[in-house]
Amino acid sequence: MTKKVPAAANRNYKDTIFRMLFSDRESLLSLYNAVNKRNYTNPNDLEIVTLENAIYMGMKNDLAFILDMNLYLYEHQSTVNPNIPLRDLFYIAAEYQKLIDRKSLYSSAIQKIPTPGFFVFYNGIEPLEDCRISRLSDAFLHTGAEPALELIVTTLNINEGHNCELMQHCRKLKEYAQYVAKVRKYAEQLSLEDAVERAVTECIRENILADFLKKNRAEVVAMSIFEYDKVEEEKKLRKAEFEAGIERGEKQASVKAATRMLQMGSFSLEQIAEISGLSVDEIKGLAE
Repeated sequence: MTKKVPAAANRNYKDTIFRMLFSDRESLLSLYNAVNKRNYTNPNDLEIVTLENAIYMGMKNDLAFILDMNLYLYEHQSTVNPNIPLRDLFYIAAEYQKLIDRKSLYSSAIQKIPTPGFFVFYNGIEPLEDCRISRLSDAFLHTGAEPALELIVTTLNINEGHNCELMQHCRKLKEYAQYVAKVRKYAEQLSLEDAVERAVTECIRENILADFLKKNRAEVVAMSIFEYDKVEEEKKLRKAEFEAGIERGEKQASVKAATRMLQMGSFSLEQIAEISGLSVDEIKGLAE
């Protein structure tokens, strides 16, 4: 008998555990408060405006929301990506296109827009300082003069042991870091499947993301396997080839994750396809 993946798993693209954790208003507000040292208490003040179907050159927006006339783009990354300011430029343009009435651009009155803020939450294995600032102008061919266009991204290291003050103000973020650390620790000793299962079981026992893991256990296990494999595949790509090889790396990660889930024998072909992004026919081919 296969484990049933919750209905929430039916998303428009391969999700991440980070995005699952902070996709509701209350959790996202707690993360915002921790990052900005604020104390908003009403989740209804926050409007989620994530572009679920927005894809540009294979790039996807994780979380976007408006609060107090500010528009924030939050991204989760497990690899260091120097091109995130350029990616965010595309994202924010798409957000503004959705928010405004295009006819108003030709009026005599100025069209007011929410002030943007850009943050990346990084938990990869490559060493990174607690906070890193990246600028769009770093990519400009000619430097020296004040840039006519700028976009600034703040990357926060959310691995266990980093940004302790931030973690203390957002329990869910701290517990997510603890969960990831457990998966990596046990993956050095066990098969990836056993490492993830052990990490989930231990976290539930220690009341770390317990309710979330109980409710979404099957999906979390599958996503953790996919995310881990994706990072491993990206590590194999030479740095100069990284951007060109992202699609290939994701495909290889999908195949690896699907193969692991087939071997576990706990998922139907449809569930494996939904989590990995492969077609049912491709899953059948792997099974054979």
